[in-house]
Amino acid sequence: MYKRILSCALCAAALFSGTIAVPAGSATETGVHATSVAMTPGEIARWEVLNYAKYSIYSTVKTDAWVALLSEDPEAASIEFLRSPDGGLVYATQRSLNRDEGNKRFLRRLLETHLRAYSPEVYDAANLYLTESASKREQFCHGGGYEAAKARDQRFRADLGEQKRALVEEDRRYVRMLAEQDPGAQVRLAAGYAVRAGSTDDDLTDFFAWGWAQGARLDIESFRERMLRENRQWQQTIARLIVDAEAAEKAARETEGEAGKEARDRAAAAWRKVGADVSPARSKWEEARDFAHRQAETWHAILLAAQQAAQNPNWKALIDPARATETDWTDNRSLAGENVAYWESLLQKALEGEQRIKNPS
Repeated sequence: MYKRILSCALCAAALFSGTIAVPAGSATETGVHATSVAMTPGEIARWEVLNYAKYSIYSTVKTDAWVALLSEDPEAASIEFLRSPDGGLVYATQRSLNRDEGNKRFLRRLLETHLRAYSPEVYDAANLYLTESASKREQFCHGGGYEAAKARDQRFRADLGEQKRALVEEDRRYVRMLAEQDPGAQVRLAAGYAVRAGSTDDDLTDFFAWGWAQGARLDIESFRERMLRENRQWQQTIARLIVDAEAAEKAARETEGEAGKEARDRAAAAWRKVGADVSPARSKWEEARDFAHRQAETWHAILLAAQQAAQNPNWKALIDPARATETDWTDNRSLAGENVAYWESLLQKALEGEQRIKNPS
């Protein structure tokens, strides 16, 4: 039964960034009412900073974004946070990329993707080194400690033997399909390694025990980081265009005669430019929303399959990671859905601006 569920979930149709789709229906859309978004630089900045506060993969960025939003003047603080090249976002991101911060993030990811029941050495070490000194963390993460813990866990699973005994040919076939068709690049990479030429059953049980979950986690982080980075570029462009359009509209109101007509034409063109530049951002967020929705559906199907096959230790190991991954993709869908509504509201305001110029009251 669980094989049938997975087959339905993972072989339906192609996604915008890959190949696997699933039937729509169980992940509810989480949108926002963004029609009241103002066109001021401060309001635009505050919306973008809220995205970072809720969805950034870096704890330093999330914390500093909330500090800006909760300040006495959140709009001014948001503008300062986003200021290039040396605003709060740049500073917080640089701190997050500090070697030790990166090691902490790596250890937290291990705790999320390595269950103690199947990877006790890695799990316990990650817990321990989060509280140790920076030098000890570095030694574990980059000095061979992690690799040694992984090897001990592989021996632990091999000594138990239950994971390998539970493997069936359909599991191998399924992982080979993931290596070719999964929409997540990191999951494809992990699956491909598990079934590469010369691979062993230990490699396959590693994939079920932690490789699948870790690949999924990296794909989630990549999705968020990419969308927020691209959104930063769109926001910088649109904020400048809105300022230009509002200035052109003001000039048109204050100019009469033939010069006034030319000024109105320039103002209308400026608002059209706003709309033209908003549309690609909205479309990209729509694609991201649909992709995240299908990923959430896919992982819901994987969760159901793992629960129904819980007597199999390999699939049992997927239950908690699948539940967490479904939740994360649902959150990613919220991120995208909120921004679809936001960019749609900006498009409507651009259209309203052009109409004001064409049909002055």
